[in-house]
Amino acid sequence: MNHFNKISAFTQAIGIKPPEHPLFCVSHGTKFTCNLSDDIEFTTDFYIIGFQKLESGSVLYGKTKYDHDHGKMSFIKPHQIIAFKNIRLDEDCFVIAIHEDFLSGNILHHEMRKYSFFEYEANEALHLSPSEEKTIWNLVKTMEKEYRNNVDDYSKVIILSHLDTMLKYAQRFYKRQFIDRTHLRGATFTKFNDLLSLYFENKTNEDFGLPTVSYLAEKLHVSSKYLTDLLKQETGKTALELIHLYLISEAKNLLKEGKMNITEISVSLGFENATYFSRLFKKEVGMTPNIFRDDKRT
Repeated sequence: MNHFNKISAFTQAIGIKPPEHPLFCVSHGTKFTCNLSDDIEFTTDFYIIGFQKLESGSVLYGKTKYDHDHGKMSFIKPHQIIAFKNIRLDEDCFVIAIHEDFLSGNILHHEMRKYSFFEYEANEALHLSPSEEKTIWNLVKTMEKEYRNNVDDYSKVIILSHLDTMLKYAQRFYKRQFIDRTHLRGATFTKFNDLLSLYFENKTNEDFGLPTVSYLAEKLHVSSKYLTDLLKQETGKTALELIHLYLISEAKNLLKEGKMNITEISVSLGFENATYFSRLFKKEVGMTPNIFRDDKRT
């Protein structure tokens, strides 16, 4: 597997002009053609933001394939595995590469890691509406103009300011995509809850313990980060919070039935020990399982 620690090596590999700055590059309007072999995997030491329209070939990052006629925006973090196969991109594309060292001393050094869409898979790329695409392209062209023509003490700050704005717009546009997805494909929360129910009906917890976000995400064919953000948009709660709420609801029923003691209930739900179960229960309910079971008001 190839690893690019320099942006210049990456730009050479995909057939675009060498970067003006060793730690930052923005380029658009070129028919990018991968000069690597027909089927190659690689990683980098830098972030990559791209808007792609494929003429031919396919792109994979993480586990999934990007192979769509319409343009989509993708966000790739350092050390993410990327695969190119006989790539040729349409000229209405752009690529931005940002080394982490370029972010040093700027708030984006920490903020970049908080944008969960850098953890998404290829099939969760951002589909832009025409107006959204125009907004992004305006930022790219402004950024590129600063990058190529105005190298001075202010250049880096101005470029990072535009980059910060682009990422904030991307976050907004993803929220719009989550809303659109809900209308088109049905509520993810319903499917999520159905999977949780099935997990316990099939006694999967007896073999694997508590249900995890990654397990449920895999069953829903999305990444863990994408599932969490989608559920947060739909319900206001993360995937892990919803798992906890489901567990507590089941625990309440079992406690009121009175057929099992605290340890037996914790084991039946998949907890490793009763202490962890009791601690989570008290955190969510405000009282211990024993007090809840004996409280006549509940």
